[in-house]
Parts: sequence; C-alpha cells; structure tokens
Amino acid sequence: MPKKREMDHRILLCVILLVIFGLGMIYSSSSVLAAERYGDPAFFVKKQFVWAIIGAFGMMVAARFDYRKLIPLAPWLYGITIVLLLLVMAPGIGREVSGARRWIAVGPLTFQPSEFAKLALIIFFSWFLVRKERTGKLKDFFSGFMPSALALGICFILILSQPDLGTSLVIASVIFSLFFVAGVRMRYLVGTFLLLMPFLYTAVLNVDYRRRRILAFLDPWSDPQDTGFQIIQSYVALGNGHFFGLGLGDGRQKNFFLPDAHTDFIFSIIGEELGFVGCIAVVLIFVALVYCGFAVAFRAPDSFGMYLALGITLCVGIQAAVNLGVATGLLPTKGLPLPFISFGGSALVTWMVSMGILLNVSEHTT
Repeated sequence: MPKKREMDHRILLCVILLVIFGLGMIYSSSSVLAAERYGDPAFFVKKQFVWAIIGAFGMMVAARFDYRKLIPLAPWLYGITIVLLLLVMAPGIGREVSGARRWIAVGPLTFQPSEFAKLALIIFFSWFLVRKERTGKLKDFFSGFMPSALALGICFILILSQPDLGTSLVIASVIFSLFFVAGVRMRYLVGTFLLLMPFLYTAVLNVDYRRRRILAFLDPWSDPQDTGFQIIQSYVALGNGHFFGLGLGDGRQKNFFLPDAHTDFIFSIIGEELGFVGCIAVVLIFVALVYCGFAVAFRAPDSFGMYLALGITLCVGIQAAVNLGVATGLLPTKGLPLPFISFGGSALVTWMVSMGILLNVSEHTT
C-alpha cells in the first residue's frame, strides 16, 4: 500500500460550506412556519444543528477509520439494511407521514432507513464487485450479475413500497453505474433496464399522484391550484430573486406559498433570497465536491476504495442534480432533499459519514 498522505481538504471545505450554508437557509426558509406551528422560529434549525454536530462527529470518526476495515462489515450492513427497511412497515415501529411509511420512531427522534441504505448498499456492492473480480465471475450472468441484481432488487422493492420511487431510482442509478465501471457486460445492464421499463411505466402512470405529477411537469398551469401549485410557486421564487436576490431572510414564497420550502424546495428559496449569484455559488460547490470525489476514486489504491469513493460521489451528485432539476422545473416533482442543505437529520448524518469515508480513501490515494 502507498504511504498514507493528508486527506483532501478541498472535500472537507466543500462539506463545511454546504452544512453551514444549509443551517442558515433552513432558518431563513422555516422560521415563519416554525413560529406558526411550534411557537419557536428556530425550531427546525435547532434540530438540524444537533444533527450537524452528530454528523460532524460521525464524519471525524469515519475519516480516521481505515476504509478497508469496512470489507468484512459489508454483508452485515446489507443485512441490517434489509431489517431496517422491513421494520418501517411494522406497526408501532414504522411512522407514517402524509401517506408514506419511511421513518422509524426512536423516542422523540425519527430515523429514515432509506438514507442509511444509500451508504450501506454502496459499501456492500463495492465489496461484492471486488469479490466477483477476484473469483473471475464478474462477467458471468448466473454467478455474477444475477445475485447482485437480486440483492439490489430486494432493496429497490422495499424502498419503493414505502413508497419512495425517487430514492430507489437514485440508489439503482448509482449501483448500475458501479456495475458499468466494474465491467459487467453491457447486454446484462441494457437487458435489465429494458425489462424494468414496463414495471417503471406501471409504477409511475398507474399510480394516480405520480401520473398527476408527470402531467403537472408537462403543463403546471393546467392545474395551478393543485398538482401544478408547487412548481409554479418555485418558479415565482426563482423569478423574484433576479441576479442578486431579495436579501437573506427577505424571501416571500416561504410565507406559506411554497410547500416544503425548508426541505425539497430549499433551492428555490436560495434563488429568491440570494438570486442567480447564490444559486450558481451552490452549484459550483457541488461541482467542486463531485470533481474532488472523482479524483479520489480514480487515484484510489485498490478496487474497493475506487468503487466506494465513486459510489459516494455519484450518490451526492445524482441526488443534488435531481433536486435542482425539480426546483427549476427540468424534472417532475419528486421529494428528494438537497444534500447537506435541506432539513433532515438522518440524511445529514449519513451524508457527512459518507464524506468521512471519502476523506479516508483520499488519505490512501496514489
């Protein structure tokens, strides 16, 4: 193994900037709602701050934990993921919010297993691909691709049943990208995608609220008071911001006009209050983070480190791109938060621990 070097401080800087900026934007976008609902304008940012402290501790531990020691833990992490995703459906354990069962209640706190699943599955499939490479079975359909596809399919169905199509598609996109990089035969990947198309068509167009979201994406003004309301309000927020924005804290759409202003549509509030300049700044930080992550992956000293760094980087990049696409109307509305910035404790902790692992891989790059 090459001599250990300093971690990539550019990655650390990007994470710190995004988390601090996120705390400020959560307070700005949620203060009115928090004051009305809980009597405390800082209710949401206080909770996020606690999670940020936990995440920072987790990132520090992960950054000092040799990533190669995750190899024997990979199968266990997959098993834990399956158990947690099943517990979401258990009465008295899983918590339902707005018709979705995606959370496990632990006293006053809630935990979203699908967020943990993103990192756990990246670790598991990084191990799985290396194992198949060593045995020479990676390109074999029955002993290589089929077991991996089944392992992914089980988690995909469990997350989809919550229901959470967006997260399941992000995870599938990341893992299939790892399959491609690992050298899995293209006909297996393309064939699986084609076989899934009727299933995805049914999952989207045969479910009423998903079909209406697609129609609203195509023409939000056809139903401006219902399915098109959220994206129209997002357009208004982004349009209000112009080049330099209305000023931090001076946005108007967060005043009960734009739903989920502190979660899925926080980028719209950034655009309204900080304008085009603020939006570009956020995009550039994510671009820098993804670039540094790819650099770590391609300089990793072993295949496991490469797959691990690449999977983590792709997961951040894909989810950020989807969130920005939804907020700007380039993609249909889907409840995927903006990494590091949107309100959400289990998501923030998972992202920060992921970055700790990425930082540890960077210490071993060639």
